[in-house]
Amino acid sequence: MADLVAALQRAARVGLDTPVFIYHIEGTQRLADPAGTALDALARGAFAGVTSTLTLMEIAVRPLQRGRPAVAEEYALLLANYPNLAVVAIDARAALRAAALRAQYRLRPADALQVATCLEQGATAFLTNDRELRRIRDLQVLLLEDFAPHPST
Repeated sequence: MADLVAALQRAARVGLDTPVFIYHIEGTQRLADPAGTALDALARGAFAGVTSTLTLMEIAVRPLQRGRPAVAEEYALLLANYPNLAVVAIDARAALRAAALRAQYRLRPADALQVATCLEQGATAFLTNDRELRRIRDLQVLLLEDFAPHPST
């Protein structure tokens, strides 16, 4: 996982997509390891991270669907207090940038808003596991999958 931390440290600021948090919280097979490595490095100050408030909405959905609002609140507190992570509201500038990203790269609205908000905050890399985002040329897109342990054959 040293390669992942090195890649993250090369960026001025790293945008973090919602799945990074979800894979870590839920312990999703194979992807929990690189997600945890990235979040541990962020907490240690190895790099500065940014995500949009869209992440809060997305990580709260499952607990709310399961009738567990207290868990959704815990996730909100976790994001709000995570060391070296800025959770940024989506503003008009980010929305316009998201529109440009959607037009150029044919992104889904949520993806465009997430990436645009991170770009507006100076992100030069974006950590995700969405292969479709590799089309974006405005910043380096890093996939968790590329840093996950390979399954045994």
